[in-house]
Amino acid sequence: MATIKIDDVEYDSDKLSETAKAQVVSLQFVQSEINRLKSQLAVYQTAATGYTTALKNELDN
Repeated sequence: MATIKIDDVEYDSDKLSETAKAQVVSLQFVQSEINRLKSQLAVYQTAATGYTTALKNELDN
């Protein structure tokens, strides 16, 4: 028996309707995509910082 917790309420996943199960799958997908995009953003922010540092060094020379 797996449980799903939403707003501090636990639900038995075995007792969910097919519609609710489909919503859970969609929610899991969206959360996964959000995490993937956050990771991408962190990479881009790191790159931007590196480019800014390199530019500053170039301009100071």
